[in-house]
Amino acid sequence: MTPQIPTGATAPDLTLTDHEGKQVRLADLPGKVIVYFYPKAFTPGCTSEACDFRDNLASLQHLGYTVLGVSADDPETLSRFVEEYRLPYRLLSDPGSEAARAWGAWGEKTVNGTPRIGPLRSTFVIDDSGSVVSAEYDVQAEGHVKALRQRLGA
Repeated sequence: MTPQIPTGATAPDLTLTDHEGKQVRLADLPGKVIVYFYPKAFTPGCTSEACDFRDNLASLQHLGYTVLGVSADDPETLSRFVEEYRLPYRLLSDPGSEAARAWGAWGEKTVNGTPRIGPLRSTFVIDDSGSVVSAEYDVQAEGHVKALRQRLGA
């Protein structure tokens, strides 16, 4: 497992290509940001989580948050994922999972009863000064966004 980011730390640099082929740099985004890492587009849990963020995006935006989803999927796969599920926020491609490792969203998990090393479903809330307000690791897809909204007052 890679080291986790403590609350209050400065968010690691993040510059990745989005589903439209554009470079996105975390430091260039205005305001507050929610960055969530997920294992793989089109899988049941990841689809549920992505759609949950979609369905709750307005309340998060109302509080000033930009939402970014990050996985190792290539931009073309992410583009199909965005189109099929009408996701109104950016998905970022992290080939090689370097960003996941830098953010501590990489480690051992159990898939169908088998231990594996890979990306961990994790969510980070970043304030407008670039500090990590909340870091949640190995979260469950179901109910996660609802709990996040409650903590943020959305």
